[in-house]
Amino acid sequence: YVDSQNVENVEAAIQPNTVMVWIETPTNPLLKITDLKAVGDIANKHDLLYCVDSTFATPVFLKPLDFGADLVVHSTTKYLSGHNQLIGGVVITNRKELFDSLKFIQKTVGAVPGPFDCWLTMLGLKTLDLRMKKHHENGVKVAEYLESHPKVEKVIYPGLESHPMHHIVKEQMSGYSGMISFELKGGLESGIALMNHVKLCLLAESLGSVETMITHPATMTHVDVPREERLARGFSDGLVRLSVGIENVNDIINDLEQALNFS
Repeated sequence: YVDSQNVENVEAAIQPNTVMVWIETPTNPLLKITDLKAVGDIANKHDLLYCVDSTFATPVFLKPLDFGADLVVHSTTKYLSGHNQLIGGVVITNRKELFDSLKFIQKTVGAVPGPFDCWLTMLGLKTLDLRMKKHHENGVKVAEYLESHPKVEKVIYPGLESHPMHHIVKEQMSGYSGMISFELKGGLESGIALMNHVKLCLLAESLGSVETMITHPATMTHVDVPREERLARGFSDGLVRLSVGIENVNDIINDLEQALNFS
């Protein structure tokens, strides 16, 4: 794995046995952004399959096929279904030979969801555009609020000009969704205090639902990862990931405000 924010890292990592370039943008949970056209040019130059996971952006805000991707992957568990109801995923392609190969594997191996899960996903898709615009609207306001908060060291949100890849975001994305990460000045103890005092925000390791969900990686998703390794990967003691929902944005901010008083 390499940091694909610098596309030179991607080309340098290609080996004689490489068959695919796999990119996630924005990444979970640090919201790193990859220049999809630049990496697509590299994949095409070396005749490699090019796959993009854009779960955080959804097709509403990012269409990797337009930037040369051969395959696009989404977790349907997240924004696409949007209501914390199911576990699933989808692979999308506009190349018939890839579709036929994937369809054969699906048929012979049985990698298929149940009909009720499919129905729930289709039901969620009917409101995807509407929901994502509200996630975006709330996300921008919450990110701006957090960036001005005295107990917050740093906010990572593609929609903020402070994001190091904001210029790329503006070129390839039409919106920013509701995923925000931020670092608390108080470190581990502040993160724990915040988790213990939110009321509206749900403590959850999932994301992309209509409800606002919050997680503290150091004590939740990455609690079993050795601290040195976690820090080396950029997951600080005070890192918090917030999946901003579609509630009234003032309710979300008020909940964060009262909880941050304890952190």
